[in-house]
Amino acid sequence: MARKPLDYEELNENVKKVQYAVRGELYLRASELQKEGKKIIFTNVGNPHALGQKPLTFPRLVVALCQAPFLLDDPNVGLIFPADAIARAKHYLAMAPGGLGAYSDSRGIPGVRKEVADFIQKRDGYPSDPELIYLTDGASKGVMQILNTIIRNERDGILVPVPQYPLYSAAISLFGGALVPYYLEEEANWGLDFVNIRQSVAEARSKGITVRAMVIINPGNPTGQCLSEATIKELLQFCYHENLVLLADEVYQQNIYQDERPFISARKVLFDMGQPLSREVQLVSFHTVSKGYWGECGQRGGYFEMTNLPPKTVDEIYKVASIALSPNVPGQIFMGLMVNPPKPGDISYLKFAAESKSILESLRKRAHMMTDGFNSCRNVVCNFTEGAMYSFPQIRLPPRAIEAAKRAGKAPDVFYCLKLLEATGISTVPGSGFGQKEGVFHLRTTILPAEEDFPAIMSSFKNFNDSFMQQYEGYSRM
Repeated sequence: MARKPLDYEELNENVKKVQYAVRGELYLRASELQKEGKKIIFTNVGNPHALGQKPLTFPRLVVALCQAPFLLDDPNVGLIFPADAIARAKHYLAMAPGGLGAYSDSRGIPGVRKEVADFIQKRDGYPSDPELIYLTDGASKGVMQILNTIIRNERDGILVPVPQYPLYSAAISLFGGALVPYYLEEEANWGLDFVNIRQSVAEARSKGITVRAMVIINPGNPTGQCLSEATIKELLQFCYHENLVLLADEVYQQNIYQDERPFISARKVLFDMGQPLSREVQLVSFHTVSKGYWGECGQRGGYFEMTNLPPKTVDEIYKVASIALSPNVPGQIFMGLMVNPPKPGDISYLKFAAESKSILESLRKRAHMMTDGFNSCRNVVCNFTEGAMYSFPQIRLPPRAIEAAKRAGKAPDVFYCLKLLEATGISTVPGSGFGQKEGVFHLRTTILPAEEDFPAIMSSFKNFNDSFMQQYEGYSRM
């Protein structure tokens, strides 16, 4: 009997190649255990509200009014909604003919794109063109759209940091390209080694791969490092000399937990460097409402900004964006609110500022608590989470544990993470899902569980880890 078109054997091979560990084997097992009644702490994905982070009040009030504009006609609306939220809702509804239920321009609402451009200009000190800003359903959709545009065939390579966020490996597989890894240096706080990067490019080229773009994730996911201005300059010089597009994933730019390396955008550094780089290096930058102190993952608001791309290329990207008709409109309004929040003197400013500060201060504390907790454990070493939302500790697995994993048919870090999940309910992601050097093992966890739960979570992890090491190494606690 002939196979049917959607039988597994007949599927697009690129679809079958895709792997996405953040929602992979560990997550599926955790979901099973949850259905069986076990309490699971899902630290596998950067999903702040799911782990108890409260939404910011002002944007929710504004979007509520935009979703239910008839409330604006109620004479009592001012008793519930502050005047600046009412004014802002009217501002966005005036920009969106037909309201939130109508398609917008395929690039996003022009007025919101102008707000994004103003935000970028204020952040970087250089003008930004709204026509080169496209709003997207989260940053992920923008990344996929640009990768789809760059990758022409299986010989087109994308330089990706390893460990990497698996969106990149998955999308490159889906579009039929080649991932060219460059390894971050764990001993140098996940820094960049340009000798290693040049070797990666040379090795790819020797295999007939044309390296066309380089990805940076700053602050890092899963590694949590913040890039210095000097490193970004070196990156831009490298892209200029090697003729690479730089894809700057900057979605964690609000998530900074130290003062030595504040966030600085690749775009600002590029323009600071002047010509010829500022006119020649092609750059696409990504941002989202899903991270920072907003954490609005489910709203799917994002943007990308294009620098030094030719008008004909921008037209092609617009054409492809048009296929989906429009990004979701509520997400666009959340993006407008993120880049244009309440200002000093506004009725809602003090509450907004207090909520934002409280979330960031708590995340900073949790970054320290998690790093210190991991480093207090046997055979675990962890760099400090300077930014983003994750810890990526190295687990030094004893040989007997590695042998046990092989017998179980599991990768060693998957074996460890499954044992951790079964014993504690803590759902993490094995380091192999992000890429790591041969023979070195990690796990990734978010720093997002509630601050008051942290001591118990880290104690639970330590008890499990000590018991695991005792079992497989003969280590006994003092």
